[in-house]
Amino acid sequence: MLAKTYKKRIITSMSAVGTYRPEFSGSIEELAQMLEDLDGARQKFNDAGGQVVVKHTNKNGSTNMVKNPLYLAIEGMQTRILAYYKELGLTPMGLKKIKGDEAGGAGQAELLEALKDLGG
Repeated sequence: MLAKTYKKRIITSMSAVGTYRPEFSGSIEELAQMLEDLDGARQKFNDAGGQVVVKHTNKNGSTNMVKNPLYLAIEGMQTRILAYYKELGLTPMGLKKIKGDEAGGAGQAELLEALKDLGG
């Protein structure tokens, strides 16, 4: 999915839980681009066989099993994306951080709906 589509979904989700503010636009755009990049990395990973562990031959000629560099990149992206979700109030903990005690009950139901919409 394109970053501009992700951006619209992020704004919609943030609006649904009451955390959207125009001053977050830089973070929203960065998150949207990371999500597009994650899609690309996942596609490359799947196209390359989707193996989490691959054989790697080092400069000495020894062959070892190592984590696939594409998989490592995906893991790193997921960690950074989750941090952005938290900062924008799109996780239960992030929502509570932004809205305080007001984020209980109904706010969590709105968050779940917003995250369902964001996922596609």
